[in-house]
Amino acid sequence: MHDIRFIRDHPEQFTAAMQRRSVAVTADQILDIDRKRRALQSAIQDMQSRRNAASKHIGARKAKGEDADDLIAEVNRIKAELPELENEEMALAETLDGYLLELPNILDESVPDGVDEADNSLIRTVGTIPTFNFVPQDHVAIGEALGQMDFALGAKLAGARFVVLSGQLARLERALASFMLDTHTQQFGYLETLPPALVNSKTMTGTGQLPKFAEDLYKTDDKWLIPTAEVPLTNIVADDILEAARLPLRMTAYTQCFRSEAGSAGRDTRGMIRQHQFSKVELVSICHPDHAADELERMTNCAETILQSLELPYRVIKLCSGDTGFSAQQTYDIEVWLAGQDDGRGMYREISSCSNCGPFQARRMRARFRDGESGETRFVHTLNGSGLAVGRTLIAVLENGQQSDGSVVLPKALHSYMGTDRLQPMASN
Repeated sequence: MHDIRFIRDHPEQFTAAMQRRSVAVTADQILDIDRKRRALQSAIQDMQSRRNAASKHIGARKAKGEDADDLIAEVNRIKAELPELENEEMALAETLDGYLLELPNILDESVPDGVDEADNSLIRTVGTIPTFNFVPQDHVAIGEALGQMDFALGAKLAGARFVVLSGQLARLERALASFMLDTHTQQFGYLETLPPALVNSKTMTGTGQLPKFAEDLYKTDDKWLIPTAEVPLTNIVADDILEAARLPLRMTAYTQCFRSEAGSAGRDTRGMIRQHQFSKVELVSICHPDHAADELERMTNCAETILQSLELPYRVIKLCSGDTGFSAQQTYDIEVWLAGQDDGRGMYREISSCSNCGPFQARRMRARFRDGESGETRFVHTLNGSGLAVGRTLIAVLENGQQSDGSVVLPKALHSYMGTDRLQPMASN
């Protein structure tokens, strides 16, 4: 959410920032509502002062035995007029807040301008792309040949874009999540957390999913299924004032995530790339504003370390203005190489996004900290990233480790978690 004081003080800068986001709104449109609201606030305060003064004088006159009918009439008139003005002011406040809640975060100056993913900037490429003496298959063909990946059963139980994993593939999902959590907690100091998968509307609003993206979410009664553990983890500090010495707070969680994918109809309908239910290990940092830029680099490195440990080739992309998410100031996408995609020619696909949201979410959540030196209360800065998307990591392990005999060689980092060095077709177990 945006600070109205910033818009008042820097209207041209705000308008330019929204133009970078291709959002057709100007500071003048917002400030017109703000001016009307502030004028009403002044009028209400003036009327309240006059009412209080008149009430005081009524008592004084009556104490002297003097007539106070004119003052009583004025107080009654003010009492009759105030509710209408207060309701009008409240309506303008709701309109203004609704307006501000729908507007995306202001991008960092370092974010490159662009329209879509074609304009993103390549930062680095890491690892060696595997070679095969056969045409590599995608994870659907591999998983079904193993007899452990069943999309027909998923459709029977829940509908399209669901899958049932069994045997070694079910264990691989669990192994990957455990390996990621162990790495992030033991090597990087994140606090493992198990948050609710159902949250209320206030929590969804705090991180920016509501009100703008309601159609992408699943709702049950008065609760929402989380699209990512970023939502509950970040909101842990909502309405809090933290001591500066507690920062940074670093949390990680393995959860199921749920998305309707309303905005991606027709994309990635085959396999596990884009499902309605998927698992993810999430990273969230709550930090001092002065340290947010370094924290983003650190978080991205944490996610990269998982891929390096799993011997999976990848690249890091800095998203352009047209591709950066609603709540983010800037974002690094990590894309893993999937050997079986594009009819066996292979391609990079997103496996993690690491974002610095600045004070944007904190302002919506009223998450603050107290500066140790000045005692000033300021908004924290929030960051989030995937460390990693477990299903897509499973896909990468299958497609990059596939063998001509139908088995899949596992990365060494997973051997102790899996109790074996390779996956075999079910009939061979």
